[in-house]
Amino acid sequence: MLLKEYRTYFIETLTPLYDVMEAESFFAIALEELKGWKRVDVALNPDAELSVNEVNRWNAVLKDLELLKPIQYIFGHTYFYGLDFEVNENTLIPRPETEELVEWIIHENKNRGQVKILDIGTGSGCIAISLAKNLPDARVFAIDVSADALAIAKINAESNNVNVTFIQQDILAAETLPEQFYIIVSNPPYVRNLEKAEIKQNVLDYEPHLALFVEDNDALIFYRKIALLALANLPQNGKLYFEINQYLGKETLEMLEDFGFCDVVLRKDIYGNDRMTSAISDFRI
Repeated sequence: MLLKEYRTYFIETLTPLYDVMEAESFFAIALEELKGWKRVDVALNPDAELSVNEVNRWNAVLKDLELLKPIQYIFGHTYFYGLDFEVNENTLIPRPETEELVEWIIHENKNRGQVKILDIGTGSGCIAISLAKNLPDARVFAIDVSADALAIAKINAESNNVNVTFIQQDILAAETLPEQFYIIVSNPPYVRNLEKAEIKQNVLDYEPHLALFVEDNDALIFYRKIALLALANLPQNGKLYFEINQYLGKETLEMLEDFGFCDVVLRKDIYGNDRMTSAISDFRI
């Protein structure tokens, strides 16, 4: 079968489940993963044929996509902040909005020198590793409750040539943090069950619910706990950064201000949604 013919078949098969642009992006990703080609190479090689073995490999990818399996899990990796990360069903797939949070932290702290940074709920390690890569003088630590997620994060730290200290810990059960830190950042679970109707089926079916959802009646449970720990483990003028639920920006800011943080800032993401906060520790408890 000609590759250009298979491309038509591939996209037509997926368009009942995905929009055309998404189906085309899946083809482009598969093309690079399976053949090492860019889209333009298909046009430049109009008579390129797929062998039987190649068709079988493409069909396996197509079948997984029909089952709504995220393409990042199909190929076992994704890109975040210019780095390559291994991912699987034990880790969330990093989002572009989280890249914005990382960019914010790097921009505000690029001249801080040898500060200590803690990422709480690290998952694949995307935040901690990106910060370690771009703030090379910092000492970076990362916590997660999942041993399986930490195993992936350690692989990612090694493959990206950074040193991150990983700690397995249920942050809700923690009485204190392992050290004092100048920066604490977290993208904790924040999706309420009432918002599940807004979540794509491929996320619900494949991504770890432990890292996604909180109860409707206590949506800020992780934020309160982390904020309290931060007050006890940040120095004067230490910084706390959160990725947040877009519907709970006002509530998150009020919580931080009630706890005594100052210079609390709420930022929108590229889609115009309330998505991240920063706050400064004004005192120690």
